[in-house]
Formats: sequence, C-alpha cells, structure tokens
Amino acid sequence: MRSLSYVVAPGAAALVLLAAGTAVADDGFTIKDRRITESSGLAASRIHPGIYWTHNDSDDGAYIYAVDSRTGETVATLTMRGVGAPRDVEGISIGADGNVYVGDIGDNLDGSWSHVWIYRFPEPKKLADATVDATQFTVKYADGARNAEALMVHPKTGRVYIASKNEDGGGLYEGPAQLSARGTNVFRRIDDVPWVTDGAFSPDGEELTLRSYFSARAYAWKGGRLGADRRVRAPLMGQAESVTYTADGSALMFGSEGAGSSVAKVDVDGKGQGGDEPGGKSPSESGGGSPGADGGDDGDSGSGGKVTLGLVVLGGAFVVFAGLKRLLRRS
Repeated sequence: MRSLSYVVAPGAAALVLLAAGTAVADDGFTIKDRRITESSGLAASRIHPGIYWTHNDSDDGAYIYAVDSRTGETVATLTMRGVGAPRDVEGISIGADGNVYVGDIGDNLDGSWSHVWIYRFPEPKKLADATVDATQFTVKYADGARNAEALMVHPKTGRVYIASKNEDGGGLYEGPAQLSARGTNVFRRIDDVPWVTDGAFSPDGEELTLRSYFSARAYAWKGGRLGADRRVRAPLMGQAESVTYTADGSALMFGSEGAGSSVAKVDVDGKGQGGDEPGGKSPSESGGGSPGADGGDDGDSGSGGKVTLGLVVLGGAFVVFAGLKRLLRRS
C-alpha cells in the first residue's frame, strides 16, 4: 500500500505524529535504511537472532532486506532471481521448511489482476548482500480476484494462508497442502476476518494475530481454523502495515510504512503491553504500556494529561480513518 500521509486533513498531521510517537515501545527500533520507505511486511529470522526481514511495497524491485533490531541498520540486501517484476509486495513469512515466503498479493483496485504471486527462497545462513534463487508460485482465489496484504505460513504444517483486505471485512484463505510451481494454486476461503493489513502465526503455531490500521486481534488456531479471539493492544501508528512475532514468541513486533519508520514491541499474554486474557484484566485495567488502537489509556485514570492525550489520539485516528475510506472509494 502506498504512503497515505496525503489523505490526512490539514491540521491533523501533528495529531497523528503525536499518536504514533507515544506508541513506540522503548525496546522497539527504527528502520534507518533510506531505501526502505514502504515497509509492508515483517518476519523474524529463524536463524539470526534479532534480525527482521522486510521489503518495500512496490516500485522497488525484487529486494528483501535484513534489518538488525539492535541498531535499525540493514545488514543484508537480497535480490530474488528467477521471478518476474514484483507488482505489489505486501507480506513476508518464514515457513516450517526454513524458507522465506514473500507475498506479491496486493491489488489496490480490488480485483484488477486475475492472479497474484508468492515467491519462496531458503533463508540464507550468512547475512550478506546476495542474489538468491527464488521459486515463483501463481495464486488465484476460488471466489474471484481481490486485494490482500497478509501472508502467513504456519510454522508447523507449512501451509500458506492469505487474509484479504476489505473495509467491510475480508476473508481468510487457505492454500493447497503443497504449493506447485507448475500450475495455479487455488486458495479457498475458510473464514471471515476483519479489515486486515497483516498477520502472523505464533512460533508454536497455536495463535494467529491479525492487525488493521487501528487494532489487532489474536485468534486461537485449532485444527487449521480460527478459534476464540482476544484483543491485542496494537500501537497506533501513522500507517500501520506489518506484524510478526519475535522468534521466541514472547512479543509481537508492529511496523509501519514511511521513511525512518518505527517498529514497536508489544509483549503477549498479558505481559507489559499485552492484550486481554480470559479471566484476567484488560489493558486499561492492568495499567502500563502505550495507548492502544482501541482507545484504552495507560491505566492512570487520575492523570488529566493522559486522558487528553487519549482524546487527541482518537481524534487523529478518526481523521486518518475518514481519509482512508475516501481513498479506497476513489480506487
């Protein structure tokens, strides 16, 4: 998805920047590479601690970047060989086979392309600039073409899933048990999901988190289907585009687009900034953490300044949401 800063109404930009700035956790990081201006996906490396793979949205070529979360610097740039020119790369995930999967699945005209692509290559054992041989898979949806920004590979079964993006709700699509490079891979709708800009499975494969511009929910994953869900305190960002679990599954990393974009760490299972747990306190009751996308404050109800900040955040979010709706309708 292209940068949407231009849809913000005059006078609202400062509110959005304020909201984004307060949401970034201390142990997150900022992407410093000037080439990465539209980070649309994140995937935690399986073999390089602290490394996150990301990519630009479109008009960048077949490039994948390895970013060190300790410094925010790019430590490797991979060029995929054996694929066509990417159109709209929106998601990235690492599978049970140790391969990196890249989703060229965006379609801003919501059904203008008869097919989309997934690219796959082994995660390199050495972090260095390199050209990697990638396999290209052709993908179609059983119920017709659509826009999507979330690609998730289950860490145990290796099955690939795509969540379509729609303002009024999308669908969760399941790929075949094995992707084929020779024919068309048909993805079939298995459930309804909210407006999704990215998603990720937990490393143990027991949970799927889906995020949108202003919120996130984690779903129990039972028998290859969505189970009970809970709210996750997603940070409010200028253009919230990506999410992944840390390699150990203890936290979620939320990313955004834009030059010098931030990645925020949010603890899971009620730790720090985590979401609701059955029988436990909600984020607004337990205190701590940053303002969430669903309007929760930081737990200090006696602070007038923090209440005011919450109102500012909500006001900025409303303005951005209205702008996004106008943009989507024009598309």
